[in-house]
Amino acid sequence: MTQHESAPEDEPRANGSANASGGSAPSDSVAAGDATTPAAQWAPLEERREPQSATAPSHHGWDNGAGSAAPIPEDPLSAQIDASLAQPDPLALRPRTSSVVLCTVFGVVFLGIAAAVYWLGVHTVDGQSYEDLAIMNFANTMPAWLSFGNLKSGLVIGVSLAFGAAAMLVAAARKRWWLLGQLAVFAAVAFAAAKLLKPLLPRPLLVHVESSVNNSAPSGHTMLAAAAGLMLLAAVPRAWRACAAVLSTVFMSIVGVSVIYDRWHRPVDVVMSVCIAGACMMFALACTRASGMDRTGSRASSPSVQIAATALITLGLCAIAYGTYVLWQVFPGLQYASAWAAPGACAAATAMVVGFAGLVNGMVLMMRQITAAPLTRLGLIGEPPAPPRKGAA
Repeated sequence: MTQHESAPEDEPRANGSANASGGSAPSDSVAAGDATTPAAQWAPLEERREPQSATAPSHHGWDNGAGSAAPIPEDPLSAQIDASLAQPDPLALRPRTSSVVLCTVFGVVFLGIAAAVYWLGVHTVDGQSYEDLAIMNFANTMPAWLSFGNLKSGLVIGVSLAFGAAAMLVAAARKRWWLLGQLAVFAAVAFAAAKLLKPLLPRPLLVHVESSVNNSAPSGHTMLAAAAGLMLLAAVPRAWRACAAVLSTVFMSIVGVSVIYDRWHRPVDVVMSVCIAGACMMFALACTRASGMDRTGSRASSPSVQIAATALITLGLCAIAYGTYVLWQVFPGLQYASAWAAPGACAAATAMVVGFAGLVNGMVLMMRQITAAPLTRLGLIGEPPAPPRKGAA
């Protein structure tokens, strides 16, 4: 056999030995002929996986030398997170510390405002002159509808007691026993303040004022109306808090303006009563605990509370600023009790009563929502809202 004839027989033998050695070196003819086939395209991308030995480390442990796997130490941060999630949320038992501090601060501020108003209106000549002009000329200067039909004492007391009883019933129906106790203590403190402060706050005779000696600061009817409205605001569920705040503001303003119209009380008596009631409610909210709060699974932000609280606070501040501006305008006439200053004094009294009623109710509404419904992990359960789609109407 010649060399030319033996070549074809040696070529497949060489290819076969190459394949037997691992197949890592294909022949030129295979590479050239099968380069466009799918197997040839994906063959370089395939990875060969070696079987894992018995002593190879797993994702749950490492080789300790005896052929068994030992557990990997847990991440300290993960352990801390798991431990915190397993513990009960403190916000389910009490409000945030910042909320308690804010309630206390606002309560002190309202008491300070009440004291300042009392001092300026009672212990200064200009203050007594202002009150004399307001109480003696209010009915002749202001519109007749501000008398609100000459409210009777029995009607004011009856409506106030109805609001207070409704608040207690709502708290009991919601099984908010701590809140029920809060409201009872608040009502007792407000009633005691109205009764005990009258003899303790003398009114020196700096300017002759023709009014009953018994009708002095603070106004008992206004205090009763303010306490009843704030009790209802604190007792109702989240969905009704905004409506209760508006109702309380209207009722408080009506009673406050009507007692001035009927010469029962001076403007300082009314403003002082509203501020004292607001301070007592702030202190009560600072003592809120678990059964006085909303249930953790039902807690959520309230747009109605945010809108109503913002509107009432803004209304109150604007009305107070307007009343202060009017007082500044008529201040030269207060020293001599000039007749031209009477309309401004009456307008300022109305603005101050409505302004402080709105401010107190707006602040109490805000702090009631914050103390009753701090968002916990349970309060955040739920699917997040989907993003808007393009072209959606």
